[in-house]
Amino acid sequence: MTALFSPVVIVGAGPTGLTAATLLAQYGIEALVLERWAEVYPKPRAVHLDGEIRRTLDRLGVGAEFDAVSRPALGLRLIAPGGRILAQFDRDPAGGRNGFSEANLFDQPDLEAILRANLVRYPSVALRAGVQVTAVVDETDGVRVDFTDRATGRAESVRARYVLGCDGANSLVRASLGIRMRDLRFDQRWLVVDIATTADLGHWEGVQQVCDPVRAATYMRIGETRYRWEFRLGPGETAADFRDVSRLRPLLAPWLDDDACADLELVRAAEYTFRAQLADRWRLGRVFLLGDAAHLTPPFIGQGMGAGLRDARNLAWKLAGVLRGELPDAVLDTYETERKPHARTMIRLARWTGITMTAGGDLGNRLRGFLAPRLPGLAHVVTSGESPPLRRSESVVAPFGRRGLAGRLTPNPRLGDGRRLDEHLGGRFAVLTLAEIPPVERELIERRGGVALVADDGSALYRWMRRGRAAAVLVRPDGTVQRCGRDAAALRVTLPVFLPAERRRDTE
Repeated sequence: MTALFSPVVIVGAGPTGLTAATLLAQYGIEALVLERWAEVYPKPRAVHLDGEIRRTLDRLGVGAEFDAVSRPALGLRLIAPGGRILAQFDRDPAGGRNGFSEANLFDQPDLEAILRANLVRYPSVALRAGVQVTAVVDETDGVRVDFTDRATGRAESVRARYVLGCDGANSLVRASLGIRMRDLRFDQRWLVVDIATTADLGHWEGVQQVCDPVRAATYMRIGETRYRWEFRLGPGETAADFRDVSRLRPLLAPWLDDDACADLELVRAAEYTFRAQLADRWRLGRVFLLGDAAHLTPPFIGQGMGAGLRDARNLAWKLAGVLRGELPDAVLDTYETERKPHARTMIRLARWTGITMTAGGDLGNRLRGFLAPRLPGLAHVVTSGESPPLRRSESVVAPFGRRGLAGRLTPNPRLGDGRRLDEHLGGRFAVLTLAEIPPVERELIERRGGVALVADDGSALYRWMRRGRAAAVLVRPDGTVQRCGRDAAALRVTLPVFLPAERRRDTE
């Protein structure tokens, strides 16, 4: 049997794998995506993404298509069992620092279908659906991935320089590497219910979480005719106890009137165990773990899928630079250094939100009104649209004790020409300054494939840099500030060559 070859093999064509494949293709890197399911998995799973991840979808070129199938949400409410609002974190559906709505509700199969269709635009990426990966073997000169065609039973192999394990919570890639998941001490069984109805239920159109140790619950409207509820299961309860609408009505009754009860179609009622786990290692040699293969988070702040897309955006440009010979191999070590602490912070925040919702019995109910608005970090993440900064690494350089803007994602305001900052940057390195950039410096930056941009006096970008006490910043291709400096010349010295794919083709 002759093995195929691809520079990158991606195991799993969920949102994380498809995002990684598309970003690599935009940088001119060939990849093969191996996916178990022949078609998009039809059951709804993830339903929320924030403004930062919406920016990533724009980078992939599918922002408009996503907006057509998604619904902006008004924010997050924590409510007591009787309906009293304990805390409310509002989000502007018109958009915030990221340029888009900071809370977006959708149906995951719709998003995956959009991402798959978009991948067809990139001939450098091949998707093999309906195959089962059976082994990932690290060899001296690369990685061998064995897989079987599920329709024919034919066994095949592909050799790769790098493999990305985007194959979910039960990752075979992770198991093949012998990597263990560390338990962060959260384990709850919940019933996830998806209902279709033409009735307008008339509730506040954000995410509502009922904080109740007896029956914690979550409600959200995710489409014109689609609603989701999540209910914590009690001891001895299973999804089989709620297999039809009649058995669900006692749970749904607080949210429905008699007219709505007559017009309900059960899309799904499934049991999930919400866990908090983090892989001990995210990289072993030439193999990387992304998404649920690397981390599992309770869903209470809606960051599960988004964490996987952050992984893909962090790693793709680094891997592309190494494969193109523009960046040193050592840059790949920064993937875990940066992403693992960030994921741990978000998992802990989700975990504490879940504990606040469900713990403490009657005493907990009395304390919840005091505790809920004061959850460390929750209000900032929910209302600002800004996730925590990345940890220092070779790709995030800042003086100790004075981080400033290093490690932070840039905002995404509209600039003077009406386009957003992300459109100007286009997945490239960039030098942003408050002062004019001399022509010679601008030319040197652009010759290296970078973007040189001056923030207009008084603009949102100008104010952001001034608040961060930065006269100039070097921005990475993923939109993260790599370092700050006194001017463009000081940053240009550290700017690597990182050419757009079309310029590389012209020079080859």
